[in-house]
Amino acid sequence: MDMHIIVFAVLGLALLVGGAELLVRGASRFAAAVGVTPLVIGLTVVAYGTSAPEMAVSIHAALSGQADIAAGNVVGSNIFNVLFILGLAAMIAPLVVSQQLVRLDVPIMIAVSVAMLVLGMDGNISRVEGLVLFAGVVAYTIWSIRQSRRETKEVRDEYEKHFGGSRSRRGELLIDLLFIAGGLGLLVIGSGWLVDGATALARFMGVGELVIGLTIVAAGTSLPELATSVVAAVKGERDIAVGNIVGSNIFNILSVLGLSSALNPGGIVISPTLLHVDIPVMIAVAVACLPIFFTGHRISRPEGALFFGYYISYTLYLILNATSHAAAGTFSTGMVYGVIPLTFVTLLILGMRATRQKGSRADTR
Repeated sequence: MDMHIIVFAVLGLALLVGGAELLVRGASRFAAAVGVTPLVIGLTVVAYGTSAPEMAVSIHAALSGQADIAAGNVVGSNIFNVLFILGLAAMIAPLVVSQQLVRLDVPIMIAVSVAMLVLGMDGNISRVEGLVLFAGVVAYTIWSIRQSRRETKEVRDEYEKHFGGSRSRRGELLIDLLFIAGGLGLLVIGSGWLVDGATALARFMGVGELVIGLTIVAAGTSLPELATSVVAAVKGERDIAVGNIVGSNIFNILSVLGLSSALNPGGIVISPTLLHVDIPVMIAVAVACLPIFFTGHRISRPEGALFFGYYISYTLYLILNATSHAAAGTFSTGMVYGVIPLTFVTLLILGMRATRQKGSRADTR
């Protein structure tokens, strides 16, 4: 395998991350300059901007006929965002979910995840279905902006602290626009290099493009979300850490998948493996957020470690299965019939306990 392919893939990833940073910085400053509140900037501009690498890669892959990378990138990124990033952020500092919008967004994240499964059951997400998904992100954005007005002062202050300092003067708007244009340019170039490198890597390793899309490409394009959420967790800005992940996951399905399908004449092919294994995993991960987000409105360190451990297990399963390792069947059976049911029972008990505690506190008032 030519080393220059690996070099181009790494450079492509670097350009994607750098492009996303320029895009988010320029768009945030521009939005602040024209009077958009820091809360709306955090909920929309930043959450969507950190998903720009997924958008660039999936559109390029779809137009290049590499549907497994296009769809695998969306599904893999959503799994990575919740299990790896949210798990890591919670291990750094327990995440208290006080943001009302996040608790409303989690059911939406579950709904759009199920919608992807339903639309893909015929093995394809057509252009029309892609347009429907993309229309959904427009409606969701408008709804988010309206709901943001109901947020508590605590949440508004947190976003003001994080994003309020990026306000540009009117004379600097041209620089902000150059940042946006430069970021978009780097995303276009970087996506091409990364997709070409990932395809060559899949051939060299003897694994399918879907596995590469679900792992290396998905993790790489999620680096902006990783940086945003981990830095926010370290700073104690926990609503931003959680809101960034949930908003990005919704955006990935509605906008990234929707636009990729709409721009490709044949839509995007959904492979049987993705349909029967990885999308159900993505849905299960989204559903697992419900009891955790509602048990005392916090994600504790043990719950974060549980999420993180699940991502390691999921990645190990993909590698064992892709290489036809003898332990793949045993590992899969143990996860499906042992670990996962035990986890859901544990989460159910936690949820019931939290509900009873709330009832007891209410009775004593």
